[in-house]
Amino acid sequence: MFKRTSVAVVAAGLVLAVGGCGGAGGADEKADVSGKGSAEPTPARTPSEELVTWVGGMCAATRALEDLRTDSAADLKEIRNPDEVGPSAQLLAVGYIARTPPAVDDVESDLKELDPSGVPAADRLRDALLKKVKGVAAELDGVSPTAAMDDAEGSAAEVDRLVRSLTPPDPDLSALTTKDPQLAAAHQRAEQCAPGWTPDEETASPAPDPTGPLPKAADGKNFAACSDGECEVLVTSTADITANDVNVHVSVGDDFVTFRTAGTLMQLGGAGGEAGFGDDLKATVVAHNKDGAVLKFTTP
Repeated sequence: MFKRTSVAVVAAGLVLAVGGCGGAGGADEKADVSGKGSAEPTPARTPSEELVTWVGGMCAATRALEDLRTDSAADLKEIRNPDEVGPSAQLLAVGYIARTPPAVDDVESDLKELDPSGVPAADRLRDALLKKVKGVAAELDGVSPTAAMDDAEGSAAEVDRLVRSLTPPDPDLSALTTKDPQLAAAHQRAEQCAPGWTPDEETASPAPDPTGPLPKAADGKNFAACSDGECEVLVTSTADITANDVNVHVSVGDDFVTFRTAGTLMQLGGAGGEAGFGDDLKATVVAHNKDGAVLKFTTP
């Protein structure tokens, strides 16, 4: 075998000597066509479902914070330039300050639910983002919506400053995917990471039509059912409700639902809004139209 190979090499040398460089080019072209001269790239392993879920959760949290920053900027702009025929800057600021902490708390809760990914750099990113969100949540707890009655723009601007600080640490998830093939593959498979994805896609059923009839409240107008902090009631104008030892005066208008306690004033518009009363009570607007509002009270 060795002798035959030697003869082949000698023969090839004679061809090169006679044919010149043109013969060498022909030999190279044949090697390229056969594929023997290039190595195939090694494909990345399929990521585990756990990693895809983890990356999807991080993308969802990042998107939620991005939307929160965008909405906060729009709210602050409206507070600084309220419509002459709409609610005052004070009422706009009260509603903005009241609904912002629950939104940040939701992101904090989602991040806490993410188990370790198995990728050290990715886990460090999650820990750093969670630390930042927890810090902002703690500061927001110290801002009372009633502060807006004295200084609407100033108190709202302070909340917006905290919200704007909720940006992903460096390196962010996109940067990490360029260095880790498994993260990149998981990022491609996670639906929450797709361009244009919004959290609304996860909603099983659409929100009630604000122009349609209100859904039936589980407890009707029996406000006494709220005494333990768990109820769903219909309010058509005003009501004084005691839930989990918190006395709440509720006023329903065409555009807003207003909640007032001894130390809190909150105004929400439309279905899905949430009002938090410390660690004792939370009220959610299930549906709201010109006929009234269906409210759900729960204990956190």
